[in-house]
Amino acid sequence: MHSYPDASAVVRALAPDEPVIINRPHAAARAARFFVEKFPGRSLYAVKANPSPDLLKVLWGAGVTHYDVASIAEVRMARAALPEAELCFMHPVKTASAIREAYFDHGVKTFSLDTHEELEKIVAATAKEDGSPAEDLRLCVRLRVSSEHSKLSLAAKFGVDLADAAPLLQAARQVADWLGVCFHVGSQAMTPFAYVQAMERVRVAIVDASVTVDIIDVGGGFPSIYPGMEPPPLEDFFGAIHRAFESLPVSYSSELWCEPGRALCAEYNSLVVKVEKRRGEELYINEGAYGALFDAAHIGWRFPVKLLRDSAEELAEDFAFFGPTCDDMDYMEGPFALPADVQPGDWIEIGMLGAYGAAMRTKFNGFGHGAVVETTDEPMASQYRGDRRDPRVSDNVVSLR
Repeated sequence: MHSYPDASAVVRALAPDEPVIINRPHAAARAARFFVEKFPGRSLYAVKANPSPDLLKVLWGAGVTHYDVASIAEVRMARAALPEAELCFMHPVKTASAIREAYFDHGVKTFSLDTHEELEKIVAATAKEDGSPAEDLRLCVRLRVSSEHSKLSLAAKFGVDLADAAPLLQAARQVADWLGVCFHVGSQAMTPFAYVQAMERVRVAIVDASVTVDIIDVGGGFPSIYPGMEPPPLEDFFGAIHRAFESLPVSYSSELWCEPGRALCAEYNSLVVKVEKRRGEELYINEGAYGALFDAAHIGWRFPVKLLRDSAEELAEDFAFFGPTCDDMDYMEGPFALPADVQPGDWIEIGMLGAYGAAMRTKFNGFGHGAVVETTDEPMASQYRGDRRDPRVSDNVVSLR
């Protein structure tokens, strides 16, 4: 893969008519090292956020050994890319054939569940030839928690209600070598209190069930930085989670896990797009809602943008984007602040697209193609350069900023 100093160098060399995905392996490796060294437990990369085999190898090289996979296709891909990695099948609803293949063919021992039916399915699919149950299962019961402190809710689809958790935990304990409790506070959590609040539910569930627990998995939700969404430093999240974990009655005997997706890969990718047409404050570009800008179109996510031209007006205007397809839904309202004189033929870099960007691309209308390159410059924003820490905030205090 060809490497360039920055996005401007990519434009000068390629003058691309198709969108170009820029990889920054050094940024992903830095994020991985940060979690490996500073999170007070084990970090599992959530593969769905960006399932690039190249990215998985970067994370592995930086010390991430465990991976959260959500489908049998992800299991196969991750195992092919990382033969020695520990894979954890954390989707709470799986087919029996997927469970069977994951367990017997790919060595997956850890499974998530949130119902008695799923528990029975896992036990049956992993049974030995003589019908006896597997003796090495690691089962994580997913607890439903609030997503009120996150930008994207994950509270509606999965998770056993607290009132129903005790019988499920007790049943899982009977067949699990390791028993875990997991949850997900939602994507892009904006305060550490989201985890503190969820851990209190974990405490109640464990006490009600009166079971020993081997894993407490706080899931994902760790934030990155986007325009209008600047969360507290990740150290604040880690400190709050550690204190909440230490207060649990099983902390002495259990491991602490997390499943970062966005936080590990957001800084890995950016995108170079070309302006094909301008209509007032609307720019027609060659990527959109059916491609890497899915989140910008469908949930109004804002991404940082930069005009890749040496001379431009200092005055900035707010623009909206239309994507390349013939669909009116291919629209990104933004606003995206760019120099007022942006015009057809210009190129724009759109940053922080490593999470749920390239992974969401389709080939609708024949679009979705383009080169992939690397650059050695910094991403447009970073949680990991050490320049965001507020010296007035102690690690011994939960920041609710």
